[in-house]
Amino acid sequence: MTKLSVNINKVATLRNARGGNVPDVLKVAQDCERFGADGITVHPRPDERHIRKSDVYALRPLLRTEFNIEGYPSREFIDLVLKVKPHQVTLVPDSPTQLTSNAGWDTKENQAFLAEVLDAFKQAGIRTSVFVSTDAEMIEYAAKAGADRVELYTEPYATAYPKNPEEAVAPFVEAAKVTRRLGLGLNAGHDLSLENLNFFHKNIPWLDEVSIGHALICDALYLGLQRTIQEYKNCLL
Repeated sequence: MTKLSVNINKVATLRNARGGNVPDVLKVAQDCERFGADGITVHPRPDERHIRKSDVYALRPLLRTEFNIEGYPSREFIDLVLKVKPHQVTLVPDSPTQLTSNAGWDTKENQAFLAEVLDAFKQAGIRTSVFVSTDAEMIEYAAKAGADRVELYTEPYATAYPKNPEEAVAPFVEAAKVTRRLGLGLNAGHDLSLENLNFFHKNIPWLDEVSIGHALICDALYLGLQRTIQEYKNCLL
């Protein structure tokens, strides 16, 4: 069964907008678990504009489901992950100034760098995932670098879905087949929503995990957090 990991960055963004501790990021994470989420994802950035390092440390002993930390593998990020030891680390090629992740790794160009970083995490017993496009070569080099999983960058699918769902999902199905052939686990994330998630899952039912934040938190403003998580879970049945 495909797991739903809820990215709580936007909750932290709202908290940071006013200072103080409203909403309480730790409580929201625990509520997500209580309402059926299979995991929690955070993306701590160097400027701490949403999730802070202190949040990451505080979350680890509280969570009862899978904890996924994503980010660019700077020295500071690597040290944080090795200290916290989440269940999974997802490597993204973001610069510190990027608003959000908007591309997968060039795993061929960065193979040596990724291999060194992935090995350090695997030595610590942390499952590794690498953020990639649907390019088969990028997936193959992620495998060569030693990744346990890849996470498909799904923004192109979400953008094309309203006009032609079949055409939008086709390259992702092919990429998923390559991933399976290579023996890698498969995650997906970015702009997946209640509108497009079920179709994506039906076409790639062997997905291990989807990580969803922005759309889910936006939906929760209208539906409430508990119902929203259940709606997303229903898309993965």
